[in-house]
Amino acid sequence: MGPEVARERTASWWARHSTGVWTSFSALLGIALAIDGYLKFASGYNTGSPPVIVSDIQKAQGANPSWLSGWFSFWATQASNNPTGLVYTVGTFELLIGLALIFGFMRKFAYVGGIILALMIWSIPEGFGEVFPISGSGTTDVGTGLIYAIALVGMIALSAAVGPNPYTLDYYIERRFPTWARIAEFSTPLWGSMKSGGAAAPKVPAS
Repeated sequence: MGPEVARERTASWWARHSTGVWTSFSALLGIALAIDGYLKFASGYNTGSPPVIVSDIQKAQGANPSWLSGWFSFWATQASNNPTGLVYTVGTFELLIGLALIFGFMRKFAYVGGIILALMIWSIPEGFGEVFPISGSGTTDVGTGLIYAIALVGMIALSAAVGPNPYTLDYYIERRFPTWARIAEFSTPLWGSMKSGGAAAPKVPAS
């Protein structure tokens, strides 16, 4: 089999299975986020003296340039005043976003909300991954929050390219209420005119 034939077969396979692959990646990412959310409630991250979350923020402050000190001081104060509320709020949002990705519900808000939350986690307790050239920081990666954010941007790109996904709850809600696409599909604007009709008929992957 020549290289051109192999490339054609690969492209054909992707064209038939892109929706399923995208759905699988989205669900796996949702499972990871949901586990992260559960751990916020079960790991004792809000306990200790000082609470673990406060220690992480203070450590991040010490590993970053002085001009970022005010940012970390603000969040350290918020975490000190109500560590349980802050940790449980983040955990709740992680659980909700994770479940939304698993079941394909309100995907437009789930992806964007997930990016914002991931970047907040990356820029506060993860300290921007401590990537600034501070001597002795000991950092070896850019932080998981940034990786989550990049993965979610990829999910947005796939969502916009593939369109309505028959393996999601959004798809079936759109068939009954077409305007639901405004909060589910990146190809549909939040306001203004939209294409008539609901979600397209499902594409069944060929064997």
